[in-house]
Amino acid sequence: MNTDRWFYGVFQSAPGLIRWLLTRPERGEAAEGVPLEIDRQYRFSAPELKAGSHRLDGVLWPLGSDTGSEELPVVFLEVQMRADPGFHHRLAAQTFRFLQLHPRIEHWRVVVITPHKRLNLGPVAPLSSFLEAVHWVSLDELGQQQNLDAAIDLLTLPVRPEPELGPRCRRILAQRKDLETVVLSILFERFSQLSREEILMIVGLPLQELRHTRAVQEILEEGREAGRQQEAAALAIRLLVRRFGSLDQASRERLASLSLPRLEQLAEDLLDFSALGDLQGWLAANKGD
Repeated sequence: MNTDRWFYGVFQSAPGLIRWLLTRPERGEAAEGVPLEIDRQYRFSAPELKAGSHRLDGVLWPLGSDTGSEELPVVFLEVQMRADPGFHHRLAAQTFRFLQLHPRIEHWRVVVITPHKRLNLGPVAPLSSFLEAVHWVSLDELGQQQNLDAAIDLLTLPVRPEPELGPRCRRILAQRKDLETVVLSILFERFSQLSREEILMIVGLPLQELRHTRAVQEILEEGREAGRQQEAAALAIRLLVRRFGSLDQASRERLASLSLPRLEQLAEDLLDFSALGDLQGWLAANKGD
């Protein structure tokens, strides 16, 4: 699943989570003085470091401050769910590149979320002083804690066994109705083999009520958009095959990956094609889509 995008939604919805992760209490309750439901001391963004073509998974800025403080530092957030031998070096490079671009920052921390501690993320010795200062969050270990706050429990959903997802999601929504968008999106990712109606029933709310929630409307609209894109791609392939007799697999796959607006443009442009070479030229001109 696209975990980076999902965690982006989590921290947009509950930026106060970062304070709990930094304090790392032994139990899963909210840290003292940090009511996660109402914490509004951070805002979340995902900036792009254009010079290096890197995009940080997230930066959490203390509201009203561009320098950070000891109590509320600027936090660099990275989510790494797969092994990557180059991750440690990239993490250090991105962190210090961001600090170079924002020289006013005085207090900062790095938080990295991983599914467990067994991932191969690259050599440690060359970067030991930097890596020792990083806050590492293992979702596997976090999920073993008892009495987790709903927002914290939300973080563990990508690594929960499927039989646990329904009860966990119902518990989270009972405490935090505002998290319905990210809760439902993880269910759609984890239960991709089920229909939308079956997935909506997992959270234990009446289907008709769910159909009118903002979260479901957004997700269903994404599904409708994907359906229209698939139909447009299939139509373009049929038209090209009818016109030129055949179409290689690479071209079919490229067409299937085009956005809906590009496919609609292709439907008009292909009327002017005289050979398959025209299609290749068109695809080369639109390779960024």
